[in-house]
Formats: sequence, structure tokens, C-alpha cells
Amino acid sequence: MNSIARSGAGGKRPQAPRLLAACLTAGSLVGAVSPASAQTVWQPLPAPATGQGQDGAATASGTETTASGTETAATPARRAIQPTEPDAPANPVTGSVPAEDPEASDFGRTNTREAPVQDAPTRALAGDTEAPGIRLGTMTLRPALMQRLGVESNRTGGDKQQRTFWETGLKGSLTSDWSRHQLTITGEGYWQRNLSGDGATDPRANIDADLRLDLSDSTTAHLRAGYGFSREDTNDPNAISGASVQSGIHHFTGGASVEHDFGRLRGTLGADVERWLYSDVELSDGTQVSLSDRNRTAGTLRARLGYEISPALIPFVEASIGRVLYDEKTDSSGYARSADVYAAKAGISSDFGEKLRGELSLGYRIQDFDDSRLEDIAAVTVDGNIAWSPHRGTDVDLRLSTTIDPSTTAGVSGAVIYALNAAVTHQLRSNLVARLAGGATWTDYPSDAGVSDSVKYTAGAGLTYSLNRYLDLTADVGYEYTDRRSATDSETWNAMVGLTAKR
Repeated sequence: MNSIARSGAGGKRPQAPRLLAACLTAGSLVGAVSPASAQTVWQPLPAPATGQGQDGAATASGTETTASGTETAATPARRAIQPTEPDAPANPVTGSVPAEDPEASDFGRTNTREAPVQDAPTRALAGDTEAPGIRLGTMTLRPALMQRLGVESNRTGGDKQQRTFWETGLKGSLTSDWSRHQLTITGEGYWQRNLSGDGATDPRANIDADLRLDLSDSTTAHLRAGYGFSREDTNDPNAISGASVQSGIHHFTGGASVEHDFGRLRGTLGADVERWLYSDVELSDGTQVSLSDRNRTAGTLRARLGYEISPALIPFVEASIGRVLYDEKTDSSGYARSADVYAAKAGISSDFGEKLRGELSLGYRIQDFDDSRLEDIAAVTVDGNIAWSPHRGTDVDLRLSTTIDPSTTAGVSGAVIYALNAAVTHQLRSNLVARLAGGATWTDYPSDAGVSDSVKYTAGAGLTYSLNRYLDLTADVGYEYTDRRSATDSETWNAMVGLTAKR
């Protein structure tokens, strides 16, 4: 074992302290030259804990550490390690520090490391084709402007119309970036102008806002509001025959709900309000027909109770009671169409993350009219929405709904409308997305109503090619066929190409 002589008044200084002082001086000079280098800490390599040598020095195969701290040439004496957080504890057995974070080690680098191969498509899509948005304080705005050229052909019985039109669209979202609570606003609007031919234009718009309030760890509240505009379809049984411009429908929505967790039980109380306003109809001779007798307001109170089988599966039951109140006590035919509404349903909601989420329910709904001459509408309801991603880059969206549509025909209560819609999007490449859509809508009137039931089928396909993150090239084609039991069928197809500018 080597011994170290103590330094006397005229003795010779030991070599080990001199070597240590030289290393510390060299490290300080290097740190002064480069600030980045100054953060690098030089430490001896931890020796493998395979045994104990003399004086407690660890030994390994082919390596010997002496009491003076020097090592043999078989192992590099020192190495540079990345700096760690001050509070990162060392391993009590090996004395090593936790592995460095790859993201943290890239701080300040311009030639950052490449992501794994399996992450490359996502990185390309997010970095190259998604617009960054506009930062507005704690909010992010993502607007998009669309310009499309389209052709359309309509056939009803033996009558056929064709037109070429220009469509301008604007859509976007505004999302908060708060530590608590969240505000989300989404909206879109489309306006059409015929360039040639005849045919009704199809203006439409909607905007929805949702404010989520995180009241506590187990209590969440939502405040919602919305507005939608559409023009009544010429082929709708409630439309005015022979009108040059059908009525515009303004639809307002609002609501509030509170959800609280009682262990495995989840309770929800909510209130919703809807308002419909109908504009005047313009006839072919220029006269106006008022439809104010169709203006109405509906209010609903609902309660839901769910049981958490697992965080991903929650069966539930829900009951609601509501009132539909018309502005005018009777319509133009003298019928009082205000009504009470009762509904109940049971279903299950699921949340398996990005792979599968949504809910599906089965229930019963009754609309009891104030006018005894109008038959009550009772129907089995099927409602749901399912979002499924069978594999990366493919998304399937499925929606089921049951609604009651009041009639304007004298003596007819209304119809039950069952709708099924599906949409599939698939990422063919990082900048190329294909879309498929299809649906069926069944309008069921009472057997003695004298109004024809109908089934409408829709299908569509489209492609979106991202020229860059700010500009998309789109192409779409659609088809619609309406089969009426005792009336004339109708058929529509259209095709559109255009550009979408995003920010």
C-alpha cells in the first residue's frame, strides 16, 4: 500500500495535491472560455460494485483503484456528465445520478436530435401541415377562409335544375390556455352565389361556445350557448310550395349543467333552452308570407345518474321534463301546438382515450300537445356518438339521433326523425387526407297523417392536400337521394374544388 509523506518545513510537497490543483485550474480556465462548458461537471466514473479492495476501495476485473485515488490505464479516469437538477437524489447503492432527459439535453441546440422513426408521421403532420394559430393573450385563434367552385344538379320527378355556384366559407376556433377552467368557441359559416343556371342557394352558419368551470376536484360545471342558421329545404314537407326563397331558420341554444362525483356514482343536473325563429317566405310573384306562427321556445330540465364500473365504462340513466311554448297561442290553421315533453333513457358512456370514446343510449319520448285534436307523439329514441380510431391516422365518427319535428299541416302533430351518420378520415400521407361520409334519415309520420314518410340517403367523398401549413387544396363530391312513400322522389349531386387558407 502506498503511503503519503507529510510535508515539513523543508520537506518535499506530495504529488497528488499538486495534480489535483492543476486539474481544478484547467477546469476553471475552460469554464471561463465557454459558458456552456462551464456547466459541465467532471467527476470520476463510479466503479462497479463487484467487490471491496484494501482500505475499502472498490475493485473490478482488470481495474484497480489505489488509496491515492489514481486509476490504471485500463479504465478512463474521468468523463463529462450532463448537469442534473439540484434536488435530483443520487442512487444510494451505485452513487449515480438519474438519466438525463433527452428534451432537456437538447436545450440551446440548433441541430436537435431526430425523433424516432415511428414518430416521424406525427411530427411531419403537426409541424408542417397544422397552422400555428394566432395568440391573443391567453387564447389561441385558429381561423380558416375557404373559396370553392361547385356544380350541382337537382332532379324532382321530371323537373331538373343545374347550376354553377361560388361558395365562400369561414370557420375557426378560439381556445383558452388557462391553468384552471377552459373556454372553447367554434364556428363556421358558408355563403353561396350562383354563377349560372337555376337552383336555391344554401347559406348556413353556426357558432357554439362552451365554458368549463372546475369548481373542485369532484365538481365540474358547463355553461353553453350557440346559434345556427339554415334555409328550409324546398323538399321539406313543411316548406311553402312554389316559393322562390324559402324561410330562413334561426336556432338559438343555451344551457348550464353541474356534474359531481360521489365516489363511484356520478350525478348531473342540467337545464337547456332552445329558440326557433322563422323569416318570411318570398313567393315567385314577390309577395311575402309570414311564418311567425311557427316561432317557439323549448325548455328542458334533466338529471343523470351514472355508476363507474371502471374509469372507461360508466352506465347511466337519465330523465328529463320540458315544455314547448309557441309565441302565438294557435297557428294559422287554428291549432294550439304548445306541448309538454317527457323523456327517459338508459345507456353507457366510455372513454378509452384516443382509441374509443362516446356514449350510446336507448329511451322513450312523449310530446303531449295542448290541443286535444292533435295526437300525442310517442317514440322509442336511439341516441349516441362514437369516436373510434382503429389505427393511427384513421378516425371513424358515428352519430345516432332521434328528434321530433312539429308539422304545419292542419290536424297533423308532427314526425319522428331517426338519423344515422358516419364519417371516416384517413391520412394517406403526412399532407394528404381522404374523407368518406354516409348517412340515412328516416322521417316517420303517423299512419293516418296523410303525409308521406321518407328516407333520405347521403354519401360523400373528399380529399385534402396540404400545400403547406397555411394552404390546403380540397376536392369534394356528394350525392343525396330522397325516397318518398307516396310522393315524388328527388335526387341531388354536387362536386366542388377549392382552396383553404389557414392561420
